[in-house]
Amino acid sequence: MKTIIVIPTYDEIENIENIINTILNVKSDLNILIVDDNSPDGTSDVVLRMQTVNSNIHLLKRSGKMGLGTAYCEGFIYALENGFEAIFEMDADFSHDPKEIPRFLKELETNDLVIGSRYITGVNVVNWPLRRLLLSYFANVYTQVITGMPIKDATGGFKCFRAEVLRKINLKGIKTNGYGFQIEMNFRVWKQNGRIKEIPIVFVDRLNGISKMNKDIIYEAIFLVWKLKLGLYKK
Repeated sequence: MKTIIVIPTYDEIENIENIINTILNVKSDLNILIVDDNSPDGTSDVVLRMQTVNSNIHLLKRSGKMGLGTAYCEGFIYALENGFEAIFEMDADFSHDPKEIPRFLKELETNDLVIGSRYITGVNVVNWPLRRLLLSYFANVYTQVITGMPIKDATGGFKCFRAEVLRKINLKGIKTNGYGFQIEMNFRVWKQNGRIKEIPIVFVDRLNGISKMNKDIIYEAIFLVWKLKLGLYKK
């Protein structure tokens, strides 16, 4: 399948070259789309330089910091317009292991959405403080109970979609970010009876750079699950 990895970035200059090279070393015919929110540290300049020697590297540079959800949606639209069949979400900070990409693609042969799950076989998280681990774990329990989705890790950000399932979603109508965005995308695939498969991964907290998590992202997710349950979202 013609595959692209969509990676949103903001101030990821410490990671960006390494993550791109590592992905391409896993499978040289993969395409990578960096969606950069005008990082002041020059992340996009590194990508532009790498583009000159590899046409599989793509860049969307946005005018400013507009959030994870809209970055992914713009990336998905780009992927659909350019004929990609398998479309990944992935972090730039090595929290998600590029070596897992072939396993996702194998599972996508018989599924519409493959989710890299931290909780399908227990708790597979490395280097998180206990407070953040508990927040994440119980946020997923809360999401599963309220929405009814049979997904153990609805907030995870390492996943792969079939293009066909993304075409059925109004990507321009999605405004959520962070945890909320991940939950909403899973919910929309589930509501259209998409075939969803969770596979176990090990999540390792970033070694370089600064986490983008904040309280607004958490509050958004808390209220979002009720909107989804009650049908109060744009279809």
